[in-house]
Amino acid sequence: MSIYKSMTDQELVQAYLGGNNRAFDEILARNQDNIFGYILKVVKDEELANELFQEAFLKIISKLQNHQYTETGKLQWWMFRVAHNVVVDYFREQKKSFVVDAPNDNELNGSLEEELFDVNRETELANEQTLKQLVMLMNALPPLQREVVYMRYFQDMSFKDIAEEVGCSVNTSLGRMHYALINMRKLSRRYNLNLCLE
Repeated sequence: MSIYKSMTDQELVQAYLGGNNRAFDEILARNQDNIFGYILKVVKDEELANELFQEAFLKIISKLQNHQYTETGKLQWWMFRVAHNVVVDYFREQKKSFVVDAPNDNELNGSLEEELFDVNRETELANEQTLKQLVMLMNALPPLQREVVYMRYFQDMSFKDIAEEVGCSVNTSLGRMHYALINMRKLSRRYNLNLCLE
């Protein structure tokens, strides 16, 4: 068995920062499937997912080399956050650069009209607003509660998987979610947000 396989994530990070590139290979091997799977699930396009995955790992390398990772949390959780931010940045850029050219005759035919004026746009806007509010509430939670909410709702992980990932019992992860929801309900009432938190 390779010596790197027996090393902890923190030991691998330290070895990599000390100039050992094989330590980074092990970090990549441990995390690439989960992170790529997460990106693919969000963007639903394999080619795009590959591009964003590569960009995410370039950012991870850069942040590690600039000592922007602290050993207070799980390495994989931190890497997921970097990847998530890359995906969010991509969608923001797409939104900004989306421009529609009118046809030469300046008239809309039926199919083009359907594409441009989505009947579900109002619902989409409402969902975007709800998501922003949920993220705001989640970010106000204590770190351990925030972590379990993110993994459950944004990574679609089971409580069993969350427990394994953060190194606690299933009951502990369920307890953290329970208190997170209580706190999020209190915050939503304080800010008059009309959210259904189950």
